[in-house]
Amino acid sequence: MTSVETSCLAPNHTLMSPPVTPVMSKGEQQIATSRSSIDRTPPSSSTATAEDPVPVPKDLDDLVRLLHIELGVNGLDSKEVDVARVQKLMASYTSNQADWQKYAMFDKGRYTRNLVDDGNGKFNLMILAWPETIGSAIHDHSGSHCLMKILDGELKETLYHWPDRVVNDNDNADSGMGSDNSDDDEKPTAMSVKKETFLKRDTVAYMHDNLGLHAVSNPLKTQGSVSLHLYTPPYEVCKTFNERSSKARSSGKCVFYSSRGERVESCPSAAYLKCSLTNN
Repeated sequence: MTSVETSCLAPNHTLMSPPVTPVMSKGEQQIATSRSSIDRTPPSSSTATAEDPVPVPKDLDDLVRLLHIELGVNGLDSKEVDVARVQKLMASYTSNQADWQKYAMFDKGRYTRNLVDDGNGKFNLMILAWPETIGSAIHDHSGSHCLMKILDGELKETLYHWPDRVVNDNDNADSGMGSDNSDDDEKPTAMSVKKETFLKRDTVAYMHDNLGLHAVSNPLKTQGSVSLHLYTPPYEVCKTFNERSSKARSSGKCVFYSSRGERVESCPSAAYLKCSLTNN
């Protein structure tokens, strides 16, 4: 059965709000935290009615077509777009391995980002392939909205509070588990977990920087997991965060392991680790 995950559904990656700046003041974080702890459902300017029901995609290609229609020319930042409706649209698609198998390219030791559609520059729709027990670093979304649907297996989402103050680490590494050394006089503070959620097949979750930071992982020890992600607007660089010290680093350019079912040779396996957000 298709479900909508409300635990990470209030805007991170509050939707109808202006673009979000990843670095927030402590007061802003407290407001956002208070709001998200009460209601994490994406803001909605309208609801589906009998006259305008949410369509049911017949397959993944049809979902792509319908997303182009729903998102129009401006993506989720447009005041005309109902984020909750887009989430319901993704939830109405029932995962079918025959639809997405060609995009689900795995790479040992790290998850992969596989482009399905570039949304004419307004959004990216991609499939992430997660080997057993592999997860991402703690990261933000550079102000982008994110909808994540589980296509196969299971994923664990760990939601974190924003640090009271974001301190950038000069070391540009690929994961959030770097050195705790810092020139800053303040004692490093560990990241604070807000919530953990296990996401099952066909569940759709929503994330935005207003909700905090998060890390995603495959908790399964004997099976890879596959997820479908919608990012709007698209972004190439985000920040990863050290769980022990809360220090932030640039992720480096986020690249695709494959594009439209074809392997991207310019990002070979050995180099992909450097541009991925894999937490290992």
